[in-house]
Amino acid sequence: MGRNRKVAPSVASSAISSRMTSAAPSRAASPGPPVKPFRFFELPAELRIRIYEQVLCTRKPLDLDPLNYRMIHPRLSLLLVSRRMHEEAYQIFYGQTVRLFPHPYHGKFFNTKKPLIQRLPIKYREAINSVELLLGPGWHKPPRCHNVLPALGLADCTTLRTLKIWVDCDPTDSVFNGFRGPNATEDTYVWFCVDMLHSILEQVPSMETIEIDHDNRVKKDSPLTAALKMKAEEFHKRFGWGPSRRAIKDKDTIDIPGLEKAMASMGISNVNEAPRVVEIVA
Repeated sequence: MGRNRKVAPSVASSAISSRMTSAAPSRAASPGPPVKPFRFFELPAELRIRIYEQVLCTRKPLDLDPLNYRMIHPRLSLLLVSRRMHEEAYQIFYGQTVRLFPHPYHGKFFNTKKPLIQRLPIKYREAINSVELLLGPGWHKPPRCHNVLPALGLADCTTLRTLKIWVDCDPTDSVFNGFRGPNATEDTYVWFCVDMLHSILEQVPSMETIEIDHDNRVKKDSPLTAALKMKAEEFHKRFGWGPSRRAIKDKDTIDIPGLEKAMASMGISNVNEAPRVVEIVA
């Protein structure tokens, strides 16, 4: 009856490991000093605005784009930090240029029923300062969303100051002959665009500047650009050419300074003397 009971191996090993663990020195890092949060709102307002611009602003106009989940969505997380940051930051984000109607390269959004501005709450529409109107794509059959009815919400854009018009192509060009639909003339799309601009200017009395830019294939004095410029002048708005148009030298104008420099190298000081020199040489 006097047999000695043996301890189970598992119980013995656990007891030994616990004694070794208690005897070994602890490797846990000692807690350092607490990290204080950065007092962002104590920065000057000008510096905070600059930071918002670096984080929120994009190079392209805001638009319905299938890649917005990667380009826009991460930026909008800044608006969820706090109520105060939202009130300061949303005006910077929606103060960028917003495309009025979707770009055709974005596929499914080109024929959408509701453009981006129509999907925004009134509070965000009131922060829009600049919009871009893309003309040319879909000229043979403009999508139904390419209208400026009151449902679009332009009347809510009370701080809208600049309208940027990009003319991608002008269907009045002879290259489009034979591609126009039935009962369509050269001026059909021109009047469509002019009526759309007229409605925009009527609904947005705060508009101050009309800026027209166009592709290299479109002439500066094309019927479409000329009609849009005339409508802007009719409403007494400031008119200007976009950066692409300003970067292209007008081929119809003569570079007088360059001509005078070339003639000076030939020993001719007066431009009017050129015909006589040609006659003498001839």
